Amino acid sequence: MLKHRGFPGRLPGTDFQFVVRRANPKGATPLTRRERYRDRKDIDRAADRAFLAALIEHFDSGPFQRGNLDAGRLSWLFGREVVAVDDTFHPADYDACLRVDMDRAAAAFPELFESGGEPDSSFTDDPD
Repeated sequence: MLKHRGFPGRLPGTDFQFVVRRANPKGATPLTRRERYRDRKDIDRAADRAFLAALIEHFDSGPFQRGNLDAGRLSWLFGREVVAVDDTFHPADYDACLRVDMDRAAAAFPELFESGGEPDSSFTDDPD
């Protein structure tokens, strides 16, 4: 399992994790598309926003391995802002290649791109 050095471990001030410490001996948790309903809590949306900002900051729109990125957090973005690179994608593989779809990311999280087209990864942990 590839460990993404320098990637934030969690959302500051919360227990929302972004990476896992070690591989699951039973195998990787499969990525599944989770439905994001309008009535989600603000802190849940903030976690999605911060995680996507970190993905863009570290990988831009290029391909990256899933590695130690948290399956639960990735699943909230999977199939929309984060997509599989090719048809050989396996949802329960730590070596699976993903990429950020910048057009979908800008449509879903325009506040990340308000500073002239570049993602603004500055995030405060004040949910208000």
